[in-house]
This record gives sequence, C-alpha cells and structure tokens, in this order.
Amino acid sequence: MKHYLINFAQCVCAFAFLVNTQHILADTASETEAVLNWAENTYPALFPGHKATQSINPWLFRFYPETGVYAGTNINDNNVYVLGGPWNSATVVDTLSNLVSFVQNSGGNSGISACNTANVPDGIFYSQSGNVVTVSTNGQCIPAPDISDPTNSNLCVAPQQTNASGVSVLSNNTVTSSSLDGITTTIPGFPNPFQSIVDASASVKHCTINAAPDSANLIVNSDICFDITDSISGLLSSFPLDGIAVTPPVTYASTGTYSSQTVSDCFATDAMTISDAFTGEVWIKQNDTFVKVAN
Repeated sequence: MKHYLINFAQCVCAFAFLVNTQHILADTASETEAVLNWAENTYPALFPGHKATQSINPWLFRFYPETGVYAGTNINDNNVYVLGGPWNSATVVDTLSNLVSFVQNSGGNSGISACNTANVPDGIFYSQSGNVVTVSTNGQCIPAPDISDPTNSNLCVAPQQTNASGVSVLSNNTVTSSSLDGITTTIPGFPNPFQSIVDASASVKHCTINAAPDSANLIVNSDICFDITDSISGLLSSFPLDGIAVTPPVTYASTGTYSSQTVSDCFATDAMTISDAFTGEVWIKQNDTFVKVAN
C-alpha cells in the first residue's frame, strides 16, 4: 500500500508541475504578445506592420523582413531580446515583466495589435486574446470623449498602416444592453427620449480603407460607462423639459459587440464614418454624401 501511495503522490506532483508550467507558458505567451504589439505600434520604423508570433524553443518571436529585425522572449530567462537592423548581436531590452509593467502603465494601452489605442481617454482599458478584443472602463463611469471628432465613436481605431493594403473593412457596433441614469420621465407611457438617441450614436457603423488584413476577423466586446453630462448639455437646454427630470451626473452604460467584415468599397456602404489607415484621411456622411473632414 505504501508503494502505491508513493506512486500516487508522484503522479499528483507531476500533474501539478505540468499544469503550473502550462499556465506559466500561457502567461508568457500572452505577455509577449502585448509587448510585441506595443513595439509595433510605438516603433513602426523598426517593427513595421503586424507580424505573427513564431515559436521555436526557447523563443517566442516575430521577424520583420522589411528591417531584418527579430524581437522576442526567451522563455528560459524571461528576457526580451532584439536582433538585426541596428542590433548586430542578440541584445537584451529588459525583463518581460518590466516591459509588461511599462506597457500597462504607459497610458496608451498600445499592447493591442488590432486597435490604435494611443489616444483613448484615461480609464478605458483594452485586452486581447486571439481575434477578440475586450474594452472596459472597469465598472467606472468616465468622462465621455469628444464626439465632435468622428474617430472617437470607434472603440477600435485602425492602427496607422505603412503601406496600402487594399483591404476595406466595415465595422458595426451592436448594443446588447444599455442604461441611462440621471434623466427620468414623469409622463405616463412616455419613454425616455434620450435613451434611443444615445443608443443610436453608440451603434454607428465605421468603414476603414487600407485596413490591416487581420482586422477583418476582429471581434470587439465592450463594457463601458460614460459620464455624458457635458456632452448633452446643449441638447438638454434646447429640449422641452416639462415632465423630464434631470439629476446630474448623467451616465450611460452599455455592453456591445463590435464585428467586422470585408467590403469592396467603403463609399458604397451604409457607414457613417470612413477613415483611411494608410493616408489618414477621414470622411463623415452628411445628407447621404461622404464629406472629407481630415487629410
């Protein structure tokens, strides 16, 4: 019996070691993804375009043939290295944990390859797993972004592209649940008129010209809350307020799913805004016509 107990204990320890090792490797892989995505977004001259991560033990790495640069993590020592281009030999940049901490605290959340998050408002957090991006305000209501900038209605702005990909992607945000607090109606049977207005603005379709090819399969899940008191102050002042009570702050919380599909021509879609990820041009729809607002 003692012999069997020893063998059983050894099996349990081996299984625990295997599970723990797999968990560590999974964390290392996801952290490497975040750091390399950040590098691509921050230093496109050295790491142009979005490259797939390769695995050759003990390395998790990406290769950029345009610049001849390799960048990746050695899973044995958990350091991040670069090689090629300006680096004649394998050079340690820093530990993976230090770089992950730096990326997370850089304020740009730019460890997301599919979305340019460099200019997102404070309090919005992004994470990515495969082709799924999660956007959240972590249960807090933050000041709403300036909606006079049409690109602010897009939770996942396409990263700047270094060449014309020829790929056009139409993205649609579907609000799955929402709540508007701070504005109530006291008219029996009369729905809150602002709820539908805000829901409609949150469901704007956007089309991207010269998008990154992998953005066509992107799914963005959002769980956000905005303080929209200032954003709708003009609307409140012009709206008949009999029977409508406003008790600031006015907050809007919603969950939704942002999905994308390839299209042949952005200008032939029902998108409300269009941007070119290569040239930086932006158009908005006015009276059924797209008008350029940025070049």
